[in-house]
Amino acid sequence: MLFNSFEFIFLFLPITFFIFFFIGKRNHHRVAISWLILCSLFFYGWWDPAYLGLILFSMLFNYSFGIMLSSDSNGIYKKTLLIIGVAVNLSLLGYFKYTNFLVDQINIVAGTEFNIERIVLPLAISFFTFQQIAYLVDAYRKETNEYNFLKYCLFVTFFPQLIAGPIVHHKEMLPQFDQDSIYKINNHYLALGLTIFSIGLFKKVVLADNVAVYANLIFSAAENGEPVSFFEAWVGALSYTFQLYFDFSGYSDMAIGLAYMFGIKLPINFNSPYKATSIIDFWRRWHITLSRFLRDYLYFTLGGNKMGLVRRYANLFITMLLGGIWHGAGWTFVFWGMLHGFYLMVNHAWRKFRSSVLKWGNHYSRTETLVAGIITFLAVVVGWVYFRAINLEGANSMLYTMVGGNGISLLKSLENYPDLVSTLGASGYFTFDGIFPHYFAELEGSLLWITVLAMISFLAPNSIEIIRKVEETLEHKIPAYYVYTFSLYVSVLFILGISSLMRVSEFLYFNF
Repeated sequence: MLFNSFEFIFLFLPITFFIFFFIGKRNHHRVAISWLILCSLFFYGWWDPAYLGLILFSMLFNYSFGIMLSSDSNGIYKKTLLIIGVAVNLSLLGYFKYTNFLVDQINIVAGTEFNIERIVLPLAISFFTFQQIAYLVDAYRKETNEYNFLKYCLFVTFFPQLIAGPIVHHKEMLPQFDQDSIYKINNHYLALGLTIFSIGLFKKVVLADNVAVYANLIFSAAENGEPVSFFEAWVGALSYTFQLYFDFSGYSDMAIGLAYMFGIKLPINFNSPYKATSIIDFWRRWHITLSRFLRDYLYFTLGGNKMGLVRRYANLFITMLLGGIWHGAGWTFVFWGMLHGFYLMVNHAWRKFRSSVLKWGNHYSRTETLVAGIITFLAVVVGWVYFRAINLEGANSMLYTMVGGNGISLLKSLENYPDLVSTLGASGYFTFDGIFPHYFAELEGSLLWITVLAMISFLAPNSIEIIRKVEETLEHKIPAYYVYTFSLYVSVLFILGISSLMRVSEFLYFNF
């Protein structure tokens, strides 16, 4: 079931919401939690009931191992349990996510023809696996409390964050279930939740889905060997750059908004990532909960930055490589992870060189900040080309065209300037067939969409800032005019989102 569907918004959500609070208001908290778990499992099973057994097994297995790991047993026994627990989780993830890819690679390399039935990737397995691995590791470190099994199940299955995150931590979720306040409707949280949900819905169905048309067109053409011009390739790359951001951040906003409606706070997952002025800064802003998991449970486990410069860079590279593999089974994801690992190594090396050798300090001028932001954004766009492409050949074809490898076609109107034509056209590198010589009709309006989305990404307040502003508004008495105006804006976003639900599309991160 999708957040951006009529059955979710007008059936599942109101039924789940009102019955939960009807039960909770009468102090039947265990029954209310059980109801929310059942609704969350129904929400998950809507995709394919066959995989309900998988998530139920995963919860029972990890909860049981968590109890054993949190005991006062001897170190060797506990370490063995932890290894088994993590191995089982990763084996399940590996089987469903990577078996098809590995068999295909064996057939290519060895010339064999192994045929297996294609394994379908269960929805959300990448997310609830990482979530529970963190729980096992923390149980081993004696950083978990004695959690109730029902509440643990809700921690894993809570439908707003179940499918594509944020990747929540037990310390920030489970204690909230013990608060009596979540079992009664909180009007402030409800208003905040509706606001954030409406913004997320608008991001997804109005912004992301509309610009996706251009990204799909150009990437498909490049992968099929069809001609794509310099500007067409850039339109495709930028369209996907903004599609992915508004799609995934839209989902995260909707998840956070839904959780607020139930009195639960989820962690923020995005903080204007395209405003970043370095790759280090980007990963502090993009998919924040994944970055946190990779840092706390992989990078630090490998030694972090405590084992010398070379080892630090190796740890960074390995962490990002595995982060790329987590996203999907394919060489494009491997290369994307390696690319960002390389970016981070260069970024850290530059910072060290700047402070130690150049003695420039930490102050950046406006010009330096602007240049750093542009370089960072372009580096991210290059990475997204690999992230989006089906194969390396398609990605390389796109990038070759984007750097002008196939020449550059300019506006036809420039033919009215003979001197310019003779100067530029003499080399044969520049032509005057228009900036969209192959897909003029299909890309009509693309530049407007890209411009609008760029302005929103670089200039508009993000969800964190909006949440803070709304919270301040709810806590203080302000003139009714401002309340009505803000409510009108939110209502318009919601109505625009609802009116676009006729063409339902999945969220991009459902594939991961």
